[in-house]
Amino acid sequence: MKHRTIIEPFRIKSVEPIGISTVEERTVQLVAAHYNPFLLRSKDVIIDLMTDSGTSAMSAHQWAGMMEGDEAYAGSRSWERMELAVQELTTMAHVLPTHQGRAAERIIYGHLGGPGKVFISNTHFDTTRANIEFSGATAIDIPIAEGKDTSLEHPFKGNMDLDALERLLDEHKGQVGAVILTVTNNSGGGQPVSMANAEGVAERCRRHNVLFLLDCCRIAENSWFVKHREPGMEGRSYRQIARQMFALADGAVMSAKKDALVNMGGFLALRDERVAEAYTNLLIITEGFTTYGGLSGRDMEAIAIGLDEVFDPHYLDYRIRSTTWLGDKLHALGVPLMRPIGGHAVYIDAKKLYPHIPPYEYPGQALVCELYRLAGVRSVEIGSVMFGKYAENGELVPSSMELVRLAIPRRVYTQSHMEYVAETFEEVMRQREKVRGYRIVKEPKFLRHFTAHFEPLS
Repeated sequence: MKHRTIIEPFRIKSVEPIGISTVEERTVQLVAAHYNPFLLRSKDVIIDLMTDSGTSAMSAHQWAGMMEGDEAYAGSRSWERMELAVQELTTMAHVLPTHQGRAAERIIYGHLGGPGKVFISNTHFDTTRANIEFSGATAIDIPIAEGKDTSLEHPFKGNMDLDALERLLDEHKGQVGAVILTVTNNSGGGQPVSMANAEGVAERCRRHNVLFLLDCCRIAENSWFVKHREPGMEGRSYRQIARQMFALADGAVMSAKKDALVNMGGFLALRDERVAEAYTNLLIITEGFTTYGGLSGRDMEAIAIGLDEVFDPHYLDYRIRSTTWLGDKLHALGVPLMRPIGGHAVYIDAKKLYPHIPPYEYPGQALVCELYRLAGVRSVEIGSVMFGKYAENGELVPSSMELVRLAIPRRVYTQSHMEYVAETFEEVMRQREKVRGYRIVKEPKFLRHFTAHFEPLS
């Protein structure tokens, strides 16, 4: 018998209390946070869907492993276990531990980047783009056209446009630092990338002698979609699919805070020993010695265990099906979404939800504030606040999409929590015409969405 109910394939052994607040209290808290959910205090949030990064609940096995953490500065046993786990998964010999994914990005683009350099991706995420642009290089996104249409049903909307890649590799010959394939495509709505597309990217990079990197922080979730959607892949295990995709790349960067099911950690894996040696110098300068790289021994134990647990088929079925369940509930309410639903998050099309709010008044920011005000649900804007640019005349060049991401932490919330989120959107839909936009009153040069201050427009 196949049940309709999605059950969590685990039991809960420890709980954390949630503080319940009123609309009036949350209105005051929004003002104090300058209408930026990043500036809210965690204790003032009821359901936190801002990110799935570092917010997972670790397993009993991981907590037990942490007790065995070897905190030696050099040659730690915990490092040996993590190194072996990464090598076996990625098929790459050289592994550099970092405290999180953006630290690995800093090492990569600090070495490969610089003025005149170009980096190409299906869609760079915010920290990737910031590290590239901070070096003086240029980041170019080339998702497939289908990936820009939120309502279109397509199995692999996270794919890279291979024709555009070929054209850019010719146009910027000798200037391309690397091609980065992000799986799943987070900024593109959490959409998966097919094996065929990864093979196409790898072939073009080899032919043009360009470094091919995987941003693999959600590789297990991507493997679920490949197995269930791509012809010829249904007979392979999720781990086998991941290894096959890794085998196509020259290197991989991972924020272990996602699909390694831990609260802190990351790594950079490489095939070429000479490239690894160059990166190792930067690792030691900025992170730590080669056998800990900014991580404690207990962190490395948890990563080694998490990289195994994440490929459990029961866990992945629960993970993808429960995210889809929330997306389907919102779709039934008429909420405009990125379809089909991705693996780690549900993405709301704020441009369609609030057609009366133009991009320069940040419809996504309006929605994240409304979700918090109405129900204490924290989410994140992925639109013109995060990715918008200013033209030379000072006018905003908006993002191609105005999305709001509801990122679901792994093994943290139950179905009743998601029912609460869905119920919140009933009120969002009822009040949608009353909502107004925002303006930015203070912002930094890079990654402004983290610390910018906003004011509501009357």
